Amino acid sequence: MTSLVHATVPVGENVRLARDTYRIRLDCPDLARAIRPGQFLMVRLPGSTDPLLGRPFALYDTILDGTGQPAGVDVVYLVVGKLTGLLKEVRASESVTVWGPLGNGFPDLPPLEQVGLVAGGIGQTPFLAHIRELLGGRGYGGRPAQQTAQRVSLFYGVRTADLAAGVDDFRAAGADVHLASDDGSVGFRGFVTQRLQQHVPRPAHLVGCGPEPMLKALAELACEWGVPCHLSLETPMACGLGVCFSCVTKVRTAAGWDYRRVCVDGPVFDVQALCW
Repeated sequence: MTSLVHATVPVGENVRLARDTYRIRLDCPDLARAIRPGQFLMVRLPGSTDPLLGRPFALYDTILDGTGQPAGVDVVYLVVGKLTGLLKEVRASESVTVWGPLGNGFPDLPPLEQVGLVAGGIGQTPFLAHIRELLGGRGYGGRPAQQTAQRVSLFYGVRTADLAAGVDDFRAAGADVHLASDDGSVGFRGFVTQRLQQHVPRPAHLVGCGPEPMLKALAELACEWGVPCHLSLETPMACGLGVCFSCVTKVRTAAGWDYRRVCVDGPVFDVQALCW
């Protein structure tokens, strides 16, 4: 079992990627060595009780030092509340408190021709490291690099063009990027799942992260196509450790349904396990 890192760490940089969207780099080799795509970490501001609780952020990618060893962690966040509003003001050489890695990462997949990653809103953030992992560009969590997908297609939906964040990163990692926007200002005009429906050939495996209505639509599409699908849930969390039971989601059981904690049983779930 991976050891939990809990530390106050220096910030390497904190830069704007898109409207209200930032990437913060955390200098923490122990966390960078341990974390895998699909896992997350909790972040809070040290020496402050407002807000009191940390917030969960997905791994965007790990940063390597000059010898090729993991030295830091990048996360991307959207400014939507008090903590993220304060976080964007944090400067390089200042510090934040983190704990992680938390949750379960994306599942290991058999060799596949094409994997489709489907993101809405800020749901693209777990996918950069996963693209590198699938295409064999990088290994994470102490694992060697191993290619499992011949091709990775990212379907990324936003409300409007200036909210699209990290597109160049995804392309540089080797993904085919297909954009959709509500207002037609970039890519396909309409829902990202509608853009996915137009894609030929169909991906052999789907992975989604984003707002619940998008995830539900993706789940229905995966069921219709008979394609395996995993979803990374964006459930609000308070502790990230499974103690507070504030992040539960409904799952199917032999008796009908029950609750599972997203922070420890997820955040990645097989779509067949979820109740909508």
